[in-house]
Amino acid sequence: MKSRLDPYLALVLAVAQVVIGQGAEWGQRLTRAPLDWYAYSLLLIGPALILVRRRYPVATTAITLLVTGAYLVGGYPYGPIFFTPAVMLFWLVIDGRRLVAWLLAAGMFSFFEVYAWVIGNRNLFHAVWISTAMMLLMVMAELVRILRERRAERTRAEEEEARRQASEERLTMAQELHDVLAHNISLIHVQASTALHLIDDRPDQARTALATIKTASKEVLGEMRSVLNVLREGAPRAPTSGLDHLDNLIERSGLDVTLKRVGSRPLPAQVERAAYRIVQESLTNVTRHAPGAKVTVRLEYGTAELTVRVTDTGATSHAPLSEDGSGNGIPGMRERAAALGGSLVAGPVGNGFQVEARLPLPEENE
Repeated sequence: MKSRLDPYLALVLAVAQVVIGQGAEWGQRLTRAPLDWYAYSLLLIGPALILVRRRYPVATTAITLLVTGAYLVGGYPYGPIFFTPAVMLFWLVIDGRRLVAWLLAAGMFSFFEVYAWVIGNRNLFHAVWISTAMMLLMVMAELVRILRERRAERTRAEEEEARRQASEERLTMAQELHDVLAHNISLIHVQASTALHLIDDRPDQARTALATIKTASKEVLGEMRSVLNVLREGAPRAPTSGLDHLDNLIERSGLDVTLKRVGSRPLPAQVERAAYRIVQESLTNVTRHAPGAKVTVRLEYGTAELTVRVTDTGATSHAPLSEDGSGNGIPGMRERAAALGGSLVAGPVGNGFQVEARLPLPEENE
């Protein structure tokens, strides 16, 4: 309950205690004293304390209980005077001050019993009724407190999970951006080397290399802008590169690539992204270390796994070789495969090199 509702609650309790108190006065006119200005002031003190109870929870509850005791000692009618102390004790429990609340409740119960004994009401049923009512109030307060704490804990857990997922998504995006940058910058470097090598003797081929550089630089700038915009918005989302972009990737690689697909089936998004990036990194490695090689990309869609195999024939003698890269390409691909429970093997095959990744797939009926 928000603090801005406290004035309304105080008003409701004040009206209820005064109006219902007048009804109780008429019903108990033969056994209890009539209401006077002192009784009305006692009926209004408790509701007034609700306005400051958030700042002084224990003090306002204790004063309310004392006011209730003074009202009873004055011999005024039973009834609505118990509304405010019940609300105060209830709030004290759900606010976490359980020990103080239970001690005050025990003290109030003791006062009720002593008061009943003094005025001659020594009925066992009266003691049982008072103890049951107070116990029911406190137990209900405890239940509400437990429910609130569990809801707060669940909310905290959900917030922590959301933050964890956001961090994982940002990490994934950083990895994706690294792969895009590595691929396109390697492509730009190799094509620039090719253009410089051929610009005098074969200007047409140099022009093709420069066009590839233009396309690759435009793509990498667009990718960077997209990722940075998402990070600024504070709403990370998983990258969307998948095997449906594979033809475009091959076309822009500047390599002689043959793509073979064996079978077909829907794939989970994370498997699509991993397969795409493994092919991309493999082509980047060919561009760096074996320019001019012929490449075969083979995708085998099995019932239990997707096999991605990228094989090249090795560098040709007439192609300008790129400098060595950072050496993180194969470990990065292996990490991607392992994150999905799969495996990746890379090594020489004949004069060339082969990368083979096996990515597990769920059952098709799931």
